[in-house]
Amino acid sequence: APSNQCNTGALQCCQSVQAADTPSVATLLGLLGAAVQGITGQVGLTCNPISVIGVSGNSCSAQPVCCTDNSFNGLVALGCTPININL
Repeated sequence: APSNQCNTGALQCCQSVQAADTPSVATLLGLLGAAVQGITGQVGLTCNPISVIGVSGNSCSAQPVCCTDNSFNGLVALGCTPININL
């Protein structure tokens, strides 16, 4: 059964999830001052937190992910792993 919890951080709903070494993502990370070499997993772009599963109005029509670092206020979330929570 899919998990609705993240061991590494909060659930996020990201409009796009891409590899950190994708040229456009690498450029954005460079502008934000994030070192691309140290990033593992994927990078989520334009992310919003998913606080409580099953609450009306709290769905994710894009990609639900678990991310280890969302210190860029949702613009970019680092270390993301896509998950299936059937939202």
